[in-house]
Amino acid sequence: MMYGNSNIKFIIAKQAKEIYKYKNIKRKLYRTNAAIWFNKTCRHKQLTPTYINIHINGKNQQCQRTLRIATQYCISQEIRYLHIKKLKLNKQLYKLYLDCADKWSNTWPIILQSIDQKLTLEMESH
Repeated sequence: MMYGNSNIKFIIAKQAKEIYKYKNIKRKLYRTNAAIWFNKTCRHKQLTPTYINIHINGKNQQCQRTLRIATQYCISQEIRYLHIKKLKLNKQLYKLYLDCADKWSNTWPIILQSIDQKLTLEMESH
């Protein structure tokens, strides 16, 4: 069992290309998961995220109901889009995982642990 951080340096850039690609895809996946969680929380608590800009003329009850329904629809569409994106990222990540595990058979668990530690620290601040 390893303790602490382990830094791995690659001499040839071609070697590091797939590993950094794996790391970037995993970062995108984590951010997509966070966005899904955020949107589901907003939908559950009936909050409007700042990226949704819907303007309706009028302040009566029908207008407010229409605004609320339109906001819920936008959030649902965003969640649907993010789930499709998550599915694509998972497929890419799986293929890269298999390629890297094949190329780096003995050192891949160490590399994977290093990537996970760095991304966990990054996502905690995010």
